[in-house]
Amino acid sequence: MYERILKPILFRLNPERVHDFFVSVGHMLGAYSLTRGLVSWICGFTHPSLRTQVAGIDFANPVGLAAGFDKDVNLTNIMSAVGFGFMEVGAVTRFPYEGNSGRRLLRLPADKSLIVYYGLKNIGAEAILKKLPRLKFTIPTGINIAKTNRADIMGEKSIEDYIATYRLLGQYFAYTTLNISCPNTQDGCTFQDPLKLDQLLAALSKEPKVGPMFLKISNHLTTHEVDQILAVVEKYSFVDGFVVGNLSKRRETLNLKSAKERSDMLPQGGISGQPVREQSTNLIRHMYRRAPGKYVIIGLGGIFNAQQAYEKIKAGANLVQIITGLIFGGPLTVKRINQGLVKLLQQDGFSHISEAVGKELS
Repeated sequence: MYERILKPILFRLNPERVHDFFVSVGHMLGAYSLTRGLVSWICGFTHPSLRTQVAGIDFANPVGLAAGFDKDVNLTNIMSAVGFGFMEVGAVTRFPYEGNSGRRLLRLPADKSLIVYYGLKNIGAEAILKKLPRLKFTIPTGINIAKTNRADIMGEKSIEDYIATYRLLGQYFAYTTLNISCPNTQDGCTFQDPLKLDQLLAALSKEPKVGPMFLKISNHLTTHEVDQILAVVEKYSFVDGFVVGNLSKRRETLNLKSAKERSDMLPQGGISGQPVREQSTNLIRHMYRRAPGKYVIIGLGGIFNAQQAYEKIKAGANLVQIITGLIFGGPLTVKRINQGLVKLLQQDGFSHISEAVGKELS
């Protein structure tokens, strides 16, 4: 129904309005046990071979919802029913931000991709804090923390901004992801620069650790850039791993199939989906090869089916995340991926998903 009827209709509509509509619907469905049960009956799937423990957290399956979909923490009641094993909310910043002006989301159907230019739109950390007593966390839920997208918050203020959000919210979530790579900020600055990253982690090292800590890096980094990041992170034992990776702004490396006139409708945004799949997997493979088993790796970028999820797991990812695959494939995408993973594990003679991590390199 989604592929043949709903998707052709939805893809004719404004993508941001469609997204906001589905967030509202998801929030409504999550409010009632009857609707949660119905969604779970349609979308749910469990299997013992998919249960895993990563960074001391138990996951019913390794497929999660990536940050960027539930920016303002509205969907924590429903995503377990959709079939996800975990989810990541945000990115959340210390202060609210309305987002970049003009067009902020564009579909590239020929590439099974999105161009994203929200600019860290969110309601801010204090508003999220006020919502927490009303929320239910039915699956492990991480929080993605970024720097407030304001031109007056730079340098030392940027570090204070990260830490303030972590102090406010970190303790309430299963894990924290520091978004050091958002490509759509006003000052164009990311904390993937080794010097800036060292300053940020040095400041965070003075804070009490409240749960696992991950860093979200870009898909388009070179192996040399990744090695520089690893060299910094090795100094800080509180960093547990990486989310690989964020949107790519280096369009010249992606071989887009869409007409340039189409992609130029949103020239500033970052690319998601199919075009970044190989980049993401290559980075996962490189990071795992550099430090096998030392760091948790959460892999995302271009996952639309079980084979693509399994590709990242065998390259070294402990867990995977999706967004674009959900938008293009519909609400049964998670179920199909998990069912497919079970079959792939059986074909390779693995009894458990953890056995497949990094096995491409064995």
